[in-house]
Amino acid sequence: MKIFSKEQIYEGDALTAKKQGITSTDLMERAGIQIFNWLHMRMQGAQVPIHVFCGIGNNGGDGLVVARHLVTHGYNVKTYIVNYSTTRSKDFLLNYDRIKNTTKDWPVLLSESSDFPVIDEKDIIVDAILGIGLNRAIEGWVKNLFCHFRDTKAFVLSIDLPSGLSTSAAPEDAECVVNAGYTLSFQTPKLVFFLPETAKYTVQWEVLDIGIDPEYLHVTPTEAELIGKNEVLPLYKPREKYSNKGDFGHALVIGGSYGKIGAVTLASHGALSIGAGKVTAFTPKCGYIPLQSGFPEAMVITDTEEEKITDIKFDIKPDVIAFGVGVGTDTKTSSAFETFLKTNTTPLVIDADGINILSKKKALLKLLPENTVLTPHPKELEGLVGKWKDDFDKLKKTKAFSKKYKCIVVIKGANTITVFEDKLYVNSTGNPGLATAGTGDVLTGIITGLIAQGYDTLAATLFGVYLHGKSADLLIEDLGYQSFIASHVIEGIPLAYLDLFKQPEQPEPENGDTEAPKN
Repeated sequence: MKIFSKEQIYEGDALTAKKQGITSTDLMERAGIQIFNWLHMRMQGAQVPIHVFCGIGNNGGDGLVVARHLVTHGYNVKTYIVNYSTTRSKDFLLNYDRIKNTTKDWPVLLSESSDFPVIDEKDIIVDAILGIGLNRAIEGWVKNLFCHFRDTKAFVLSIDLPSGLSTSAAPEDAECVVNAGYTLSFQTPKLVFFLPETAKYTVQWEVLDIGIDPEYLHVTPTEAELIGKNEVLPLYKPREKYSNKGDFGHALVIGGSYGKIGAVTLASHGALSIGAGKVTAFTPKCGYIPLQSGFPEAMVITDTEEEKITDIKFDIKPDVIAFGVGVGTDTKTSSAFETFLKTNTTPLVIDADGINILSKKKALLKLLPENTVLTPHPKELEGLVGKWKDDFDKLKKTKAFSKKYKCIVVIKGANTITVFEDKLYVNSTGNPGLATAGTGDVLTGIITGLIAQGYDTLAATLFGVYLHGKSADLLIEDLGYQSFIASHVIEGIPLAYLDLFKQPEQPEPENGDTEAPKN
């Protein structure tokens, strides 16, 4: 699913109105009706007090449409105009007149001198104040209104975007943003739903189709894309009946040090479980027995040193190499990695201490093969790109880094974002159960195993991140967040693969009716 920018959304609105022969007011009516339908389907006429707060721009116009339809359907609704400026949009004014012609209970005008309405904890607040149209600092009394919303503890439904939240910058003052329980986003999710500093302003979100021109949605390129099942399923490579392990590649995992052989074991296991034909682990001598006894499916090559990697030499020809998990940053290990990079031409996946070594020796970045995959957690990413001001600055710096070194960067997090040059790929799977030691090692192995099978590096990364998160999603109901460990991700890989082809469950026939058998 594409994630459109604010500017593209405005462009799509205008093009839709032109191609469909409708006015912007008609499109606003369509959007407002969709919001109303969403509420009506869930409330079914319940007389819970609904407080609709409308700004004086187009988001406020959407709110007025919603309020009008709530009124005509007999809901207990009160409408307020948040009068923060003297400038009003044309469509707001049209819908303001329409609601005044619909009910004698006209919207209440709120200003700096107004007392805020009394709202009970069991009431509903509809936030239609600013949406994506934020173009000014939030003034004191409007900020106080947002604080009033929070103090009431009432459920808040935001239209398109929580008011006060920018689409392109993290807020400097958290009190200047509405905290929504639910946000209904028109046509496309917003990038801010997936960034740590901004996602917290809405608990849940949902996309509503308001009929934006399909051709525009299809052909318009976007900076960001949300990766779900529909996006990864076409990447899947089916297996032929007469294939053999040689058809699915040989992955080499270089890593481990004394006390951290578990990391290379997890990565190797992940690579084989995702479908690599063969996996070889390269470790210090201390890793030989643990790997051979704990993971007999893997082959093992050892360094000449007992406790750390000091000389990377092997006589096999792998299709892909992973480096860094549990390897440490000892001077000899760092030197061995540098020597290896100077002659290596095999595709690379680099994680953990491999990234830390690159951060300390930035000149080594120029030795990376094109399309090398880097999988840093936030602190490791900071070592590569430097400190950032906010999440948007982080993405900007990471895109510049990706373009400079022609590499793929996986920013691990609640919504892992894969960065390749100017493009952002936001993963839709995963949960807090993955916040435990070793899950990143498994991810490194998964991506490595997919590359071994012939997936190109970007496809392998997107597919691997998706399957990694989906494995956790499928198991978490039985295991719980706290008890989830890295090995569980590996156990869930078969389920994640099978889920790709699982059809949505059909609703049960009403009144126990069943379909008549066909002759």
